[in-house]
Amino acid sequence: MSSPKNSEIRVRFAPSPTGFLHVGGLRTALFNYLFARKNNGSFVLRIEDTDRKRYIPGAQENLINTFKQMGLDYDEGPVIGGNFGPYIQSERTEHYQKYAQELIDKGAAYYCFCTEKRLNKLRDEARQRNETVMYDGACRNLSQEEVQKKLADNVPHVVRLKIPKEGTTVFYDVVRERVEVENALVDDQVIIKSDGFPTYHLANVVDDHLMKISHVIRGEEWLISVPKHIFMYESLGWKVPKFVHLPLLLNPDKTKLSKRQGDVAVEDYLAKGYLPEALINFVAILGWHAKEDRELYTLDELVKVFSLKRISKSGAVFDVEKLNWMNGWYLRNLSLDYIAEKAKSYFEEAGLDVSNTEKYLKVVDNARNRSATIPEMITHSEMFYNDLEFSDKHKKITNTEVAKRLYEFWIEKLESTDDLSEEFIKMLIKETTEKLGLKGKDLYFPLRLALFGDVHGPDIPMIVDILGREEVIARLNSILHR
Repeated sequence: MSSPKNSEIRVRFAPSPTGFLHVGGLRTALFNYLFARKNNGSFVLRIEDTDRKRYIPGAQENLINTFKQMGLDYDEGPVIGGNFGPYIQSERTEHYQKYAQELIDKGAAYYCFCTEKRLNKLRDEARQRNETVMYDGACRNLSQEEVQKKLADNVPHVVRLKIPKEGTTVFYDVVRERVEVENALVDDQVIIKSDGFPTYHLANVVDDHLMKISHVIRGEEWLISVPKHIFMYESLGWKVPKFVHLPLLLNPDKTKLSKRQGDVAVEDYLAKGYLPEALINFVAILGWHAKEDRELYTLDELVKVFSLKRISKSGAVFDVEKLNWMNGWYLRNLSLDYIAEKAKSYFEEAGLDVSNTEKYLKVVDNARNRSATIPEMITHSEMFYNDLEFSDKHKKITNTEVAKRLYEFWIEKLESTDDLSEEFIKMLIKETTEKLGLKGKDLYFPLRLALFGDVHGPDIPMIVDILGREEVIARLNSILHR
């Protein structure tokens, strides 16, 4: 029986259903998950679907499915529910309207009636002056009469925060430690859009409060928004949660990780044959490290060693070569049956017959020791299933009289025995050297070509074991009578 949850620790991952899960999102979700599990807290999944223009049907279901594939189970959220639902923001709009009105009533927010044309002009002028784009506060001090008249006339409007323009906001971030921001540099953020839906800022603050979130663990790009969020918490008389802002993920050239330089969706990597275990391990060490000097961790091991204090301030490079190395390690070290099951659909798609389970498992075991990803395993396996093709260079090696004597000798020996053990094949190789005077390249190149289609590859005993006696004899006969 599991012990009761620590109600003091509640974290959330709050993605937008605007596409596939970004690897940066996976890291954020993972760090929230690890912190919750380490402290016996609750891990909440909340869907932020208030940006209706970017909403993609099916994205929420895809995201939940990706969570399952990655082994990240959440305690509260869509489908499974919980005590603080609903967990989809478009189903919680009455909360946002209520607290937006409370902010207005307290003088912490105001109606803004500026047209899109005027706002675009402000943006263009600021950019021409090389200045940060900020709202100029034109509607900040409208009289109550002006506001009521515009509302009565149904003039399109948004609601903005009324950020104090004097003083500073000081807060503590677990990663960045003490942060101080001049209030004059903080924009009067829109919190309710003209369509009545909240922006990220209001919805997050309201939901984090109502869902009793204790730690807000998210990407560094939101650090600049903290003063706005603190202003809302304090204006509404709410306790401010602890903030943890994770370092940026970077391309190898140290630019921010983006699609322009490669895949960024978790599904892209899963489709390419990367294992969930490797992806979890890889993103865990992007901007975090344990006390001990090691990099390979299972999910359960990560839970035991994870600490927010060991998150780095500096950006973390997403190094695909390292991911390949790590994935290769998991291919070699996870159970053979598990890898075979993961690889099955890739083999079938490549037209390779996996119905002979004994042979298939042997093929997978050979290929996984030579590969970084599952598709790479296919390239190390096709020659065990398909007819072999030879280049002119290879034909010169297999067509010699010496090679033919070699093939005839092996056919004769194999037809007279059922023994294909490693010991027997090694003895046969030794006997070939003694009887035919062949060794080194003169022995291995023509033999490996006849059986495997390449001069390089697995050891001869392994090739023979995978192919089986009949197929070995058939391949030797085929090349002998070509």
